[in-house]
Amino acid sequence: MDAKEIELKAKALTKAATQNEPSANIVPLLKELQQGVKATEDLLRSTRVGIIVNKFKQHKSPDVARLSSEIVSKWRNEVNKQKAGGSPSASQRSSGSPRPAQNGTASPAGTTPSDKTSKLSVPPDRRSWKADSVDINQTGNKIRNSCIGLMYDGLSLNSTESPRSVLSKASAVEAAAYAVYGPETKEQYRTKIRSLYQNLRNKSNPTLRVRVLGNEVTPDQFVKMTHDELRSAEQREQDRRIQKENMDKAMVAQAERSISTSLQCGKCGQRKVTYTEAQTRSADEPMTLFFLGRGG
Repeated sequence: MDAKEIELKAKALTKAATQNEPSANIVPLLKELQQGVKATEDLLRSTRVGIIVNKFKQHKSPDVARLSSEIVSKWRNEVNKQKAGGSPSASQRSSGSPRPAQNGTASPAGTTPSDKTSKLSVPPDRRSWKADSVDINQTGNKIRNSCIGLMYDGLSLNSTESPRSVLSKASAVEAAAYAVYGPETKEQYRTKIRSLYQNLRNKSNPTLRVRVLGNEVTPDQFVKMTHDELRSAEQREQDRRIQKENMDKAMVAQAERSISTSLQCGKCGQRKVTYTEAQTRSADEPMTLFFLGRGG
């Protein structure tokens, strides 16, 4: 996909956002960019496609938010690799040709599009370390290896990252958790691993695993994040709205109660009776009295 085609797709995305088009119209555009763009810093800057796609990370549709996050993470990784290994020439950037091998050897294995797709044997939503045929025996310790498997299953869900990349990140997360909460015999370590796994698999927080895989959140940061920090911005906003609604309800004025000594409670016989008035019938009818004894 050349720069002109990318600009057209970017304009279509901008139009979809401004006109509040459904996610069914946005997802195909994002997938075309995901498959067709060979990201370089110059290309992303000249077409502004990176800025446009990045805005969709906060989209109300989980599918759109997840896909845009994956695309931005992928492009960032590609650009960072080019910077680390020497940027390709302008002609290579515009044509999207892969970076040539250095010193006559094959280029290092990475998360290039071909690497991502060729090694996936199941759909992204059915990935696990078993389905990807990954060897999780990385530590020589059965419990720790099982925890690496859990982290792999959480990180790989709906991801197109290569099994090698996901395994590397899963191992790094487990090692960070082990360093802070280990050894593996401690309940705190196992509880933390289970908590991280559940947050990674949370359908309401699809961007968390993308942020971890893209190193926006490092393994050391990830294992130390609080429950609130692990939640998505949308989840925190929903909690804020619920708290506000509860507060508003709590502040609603309650019906005023009056006390009468001329009436007698039929239950306890006392003369101190509390009563409230409420309009339960039409406006031209008298108000209804509700009586409570002293006990309530």
